[in-house]
Amino acid sequence: MKLNKVHHVAIICSDYKSSKHFYVDILGLKPLKETYRKERISYKLDLALGNEYVIELFSFPNPPKRLSYPEAAGLRHIAFQVHDITEAIEELELKGIKTEPLRIDELTGKKFTFFSDPDGLPIELYEV
Repeated sequence: MKLNKVHHVAIICSDYKSSKHFYVDILGLKPLKETYRKERISYKLDLALGNEYVIELFSFPNPPKRLSYPEAAGLRHIAFQVHDITEAIEELELKGIKTEPLRIDELTGKKFTFFSDPDGLPIELYEV
């Protein structure tokens, strides 16, 4: 088997309206298709970064909380690359999103930071 690339990341949110606003209006991802699944009382929103499909945003009634701190075993976070991390941080802060202090990757020397989505999911920005 040869894997080609990551196809998408699935995110389950507790408040669909809030999370949709965050991923579309704050982060600027492009909605591709929105589906309401009546039998599951659930929305599914397919989101793209540029023209590339990257995230499936799901809503379910009363999903259990995700443990982020302390870090639990399993998938840790989603990371987006940016060309100017200082500019990206300033834009997030203007939109009311707080970021962690800027850090330097000790292995690559690149700058990065973290912030959270409405459910506390850690999101990384990594400067390339």
